[in-house]
Amino acid sequence: MRAMQLTTLGQPLELRDVAVPDPAAGEVLVRIHTCGLNFGDTLIVKGTYQEKPPLPATVGMEMCGTIEALGAGVTHLAVGQRVAAYSGFGGLAEYAALPANICVPIPDGMPATDAAAFLIAYGTSHVGLDYKAHLKPGERLLVLGASGGVGLTAVELGKLMGAEVIAVARGADKLEVARKAGADHLLDSETCDLRADVKALGGADVVYDPVGGDLFNAALRACNPEARLLPLGFASGTVPQIPANILLVKNLTVIGYYWGGYMRVNPKVLTDSFAVLFDWYAQGRLKPHVSHVLPLAEANEGLELLRSRKATGKVVIEVDA
Repeated sequence: MRAMQLTTLGQPLELRDVAVPDPAAGEVLVRIHTCGLNFGDTLIVKGTYQEKPPLPATVGMEMCGTIEALGAGVTHLAVGQRVAAYSGFGGLAEYAALPANICVPIPDGMPATDAAAFLIAYGTSHVGLDYKAHLKPGERLLVLGASGGVGLTAVELGKLMGAEVIAVARGADKLEVARKAGADHLLDSETCDLRADVKALGGADVVYDPVGGDLFNAALRACNPEARLLPLGFASGTVPQIPANILLVKNLTVIGYYWGGYMRVNPKVLTDSFAVLFDWYAQGRLKPHVSHVLPLAEANEGLELLRSRKATGKVVIEVDA
């Protein structure tokens, strides 16, 4: 089978011929149709992600495909069933042997492109806003990086959950994407005074931040008393250092949050979230935004779209195109 593999850290992926895996006990063999790219994939290539696979490694955190074979002991899934999966690695290949307990059956009418753009982006935002930050109707949600993969879903879900949403993104085109996802207020990160502008809108009750750096520092100072902050990524390249005195004075809560970690420590958090999200999708209440669809051989170009911030929403690779 063909697979896009990382052979040397910091270098482009290589299209290689590798053996089709056999599913072990508790696994299923999935023929992959689509793979959703994530900013974390760019960090894996660079060697700075929190999880580092042995090389050569097939990159690609999430995928959609059809089950072609069952390993011993798998009874709750069937050959021919369409599933999505978050595996951390392995999505940029024609086949993957995946643990059966991470494969999520998808609605019949869900296109493979939507399915590959769904689990991480919507899952991260839903668990973050609901389970971690306890976002309530009527609260003011500030979303940084609001046109990116997770940021855009935070805008969409925040609005669906009854919040007043302030979207921060770079440039008019990206802000328009956030507006269409339901943002009530739009702030251009290149020209706004984030602290002053958010305070003028009434301050933030929840901050959702995949960016870090100076934007986090400004958002922290624009928080209302008892606000909750979710620093869930550092796309700016700068990890903020949080001054405890500001937390103390305003009774703020900064919430540590790594969505993928729940796969190990409490997978029920994820499965419960997926049940809600797929139900909302089936009702037509969620609409994944995919800005680019590329073939497998152009996966490096897809990763560069994320690095250069030229994509909005998700970039999806059609593996079987």
